[in-house]
Amino acid sequence: MAAEHYCADSENGDHVDDPSARVLTRLIASLDLAGNTFVVIQPDTDDPPWFTSAVLLDSLTYEVERHDHRTGEHNKTHTTNPAAIAGDLTAWMTSR
Repeated sequence: MAAEHYCADSENGDHVDDPSARVLTRLIASLDLAGNTFVVIQPDTDDPPWFTSAVLLDSLTYEVERHDHRTGEHNKTHTTNPAAIAGDLTAWMTSR
């Protein structure tokens, strides 16, 4: 069953409820190495059963992590395209 509500939080304090792929793209693309290096997306609950994150490793590379505590799924990938990351994470979250 998909989460009814989820939120995205970035290191600099941005908080977005139920972000679309377009909003996730903007959040990921706005990451920088000076103090806003990550965004975490998870269900808006006290004990979220899964989370995803995108971390800016250098000026071009993001580490994308997906972790589902219920299924034991946990993987990390590296990529450079914020729109592709947002689309992939949106599809992954929809399947939760």
